[in-house]
Formats: sequence, C-alpha cells, structure tokens
Amino acid sequence: MTFAPGDTVRARTVDVAGHTRLPGYARGARGVVVEVAGAHPLADDRARGLDVPAQPVYHVRFAARELFGEGDHSVVVELWHDHLEGPA
Repeated sequence: MTFAPGDTVRARTVDVAGHTRLPGYARGARGVVVEVAGAHPLADDRARGLDVPAQPVYHVRFAARELFGEGDHSVVVELWHDHLEGPA
C-alpha cells in the first residue's frame, strides 16, 4: 500500500540498532501525508552498505501536540515508506 497526500498514517514504533531516519520523537505518532517526495533507497539500509530498491518517501505533518504533548504548531518529517503504517 502506498500513501497519497491527505492520508492519515502512523510512524512505526521500531527500535533499531544504529542510525535511523525515523526520529524517536515521531515513533508511534499519527500524522498526515503532505506530499510524496519521490522514491529513494531506504537511507538506513544504504548506510549499512545494503543494495536496496527505491521506495516512496513522504513528507508527513505531525501536530506538535502529538509529538511533544504540547504546542499549537506542526512539524513536517521526511519518512520512507517502511517507516509508516496506515491508516492511523
């Protein structure tokens, strides 16, 4: 399943060893896809030297309250398809 602008998604709650492009503060949070930002190999796997296929990359808007428990603003995070599940 791929996502489209306007779709509600949830960031996965994974705990990986080493670097990941999925920020800890976004794990498990619900957001809305703002746009599809192309398709690229998962940076996490490329950093490990793996040759992986490209996958969709999304700009996802999260309410600050969803991420940090307070605030009236939003934060847009760039996430790969493997970082998301939906619908939230």
